[in-house]
Amino acid sequence: MSKDKILVIGSSGQIGTELVHSLRAIYGVENVIASDLKLTDQAKEGPFEVIDVMNTTQVHEIVKRHGVTQVYLLAALLSATAEKMPKLGWDLNMQGLFNVLDLAKEKIIERVYWPSSIAVFGPNTPRQNTPQYTIMEPSTVYGISKQAGERWCEYYFKKFNVDVRSLRYPGLIGWQSAPGGGTTDYAVHIFHEALKTGTYECFLSEDTILPMMYMPDALKATIGIMQADADKVKIRSSYNLAGFSFSPKDIAEEIKKHVPEFTITFKPDSRQQIADSWPQSIDASEAAKDWGWKPDFDLKQMTDDMMMNLKRIKKETLIGS
Repeated sequence: MSKDKILVIGSSGQIGTELVHSLRAIYGVENVIASDLKLTDQAKEGPFEVIDVMNTTQVHEIVKRHGVTQVYLLAALLSATAEKMPKLGWDLNMQGLFNVLDLAKEKIIERVYWPSSIAVFGPNTPRQNTPQYTIMEPSTVYGISKQAGERWCEYYFKKFNVDVRSLRYPGLIGWQSAPGGGTTDYAVHIFHEALKTGTYECFLSEDTILPMMYMPDALKATIGIMQADADKVKIRSSYNLAGFSFSPKDIAEEIKKHVPEFTITFKPDSRQQIADSWPQSIDASEAAKDWGWKPDFDLKQMTDDMMMNLKRIKKETLIGS
């Protein structure tokens, strides 16, 4: 039995849904506590707690009651959603982080995972092969909160020896959960619409290239950095993470290989401005050098796997109805 007791806060989101399954496969169902603002179906599968990450007392009480040693803090308002509610976006993204970092500062927990994002970069950041250390002038509430969070993570590590680890996620694509309000979420929605209606209206222009990653690679990186020896984790703000880059036009062409009649139209909205401020490709060489990061999927492999799984689910749903 694992000695680690893991709490995943924000477990019903795009990453958390699959991360909980992966962690339970490694550490055992009873050693991984899922949690979110409200009760979800995850409660049927193993330990679950209703948590408001901004409620300091509640977070501390649940951590102590379960003897939690590691916290994966995934609760956040994503880019497009946070732009609609900027004060809530800032408060949620920052207060939640402080609540968990303070648990580690007080030695109540041993290790913290907190995700950052390519949103920390801005319009003056080099857009091609964006380096680990570069100009950062984020133009969204989400990006501002993530950049501030990176600085606080590094501060807590240097000042209080908090073992905090972080990755700057690119856009994430997976088949097990619905899009969560991010600017890159078109790359999830497009698959569902291709199979459901055969057409998709994209809120970004056809040639908007953004860095992306398939969810199995994101899970591999997340668990990988948390399992790495502490002396191999050299960067305590957040590591650049890279998979592959593509445009809406590129992914539409791959989908057409599976759904030949699929059509796509383009109607850029406010999210276009956000996308235009982000990099087109990421240099993740520091993660590769320090703890061995290497992605497994490219655009074609991801599309093949997404379509296979979504078609399987659709077939199972039809059989079950």
